[in-house]
Amino acid sequence: MPDSEKKDSRRKTEAVAVALSYQGDIDSAPKVVAGGRGSIAEQILQIAFANDVKVREDADLAELLSAIDIDSEIPVEAFAAVAEILNYVYRANGGAHGASGTVSRGFFQSGVNEDGGSAS
Repeated sequence: MPDSEKKDSRRKTEAVAVALSYQGDIDSAPKVVAGGRGSIAEQILQIAFANDVKVREDADLAELLSAIDIDSEIPVEAFAAVAEILNYVYRANGGAHGASGTVSRGFFQSGVNEDGGSAS
């Protein structure tokens, strides 16, 4: 198998995780606050699970967002998908904060087991 095919094969099975943050009274759009692949992705997910942060598996969105620089706003093409997920996170957390002070955190992952466990 050529090297390029090996790299593509590894990329498809490697865990990817991206963390977003949105503060409605400060941010004009959600920002990428962490992201990584492999063991870094697993560490990001462990932190999310340990802090009861909602995690959503969405391989395409995780791949798109993983290309964004840390502390950068998400691209326009991701707004609809991210807005839907942040709405879910807000409702799942009981809408604890008022709209102007909303702090939403979400993690997007790919390449992990459906039970939430990380890939090896």
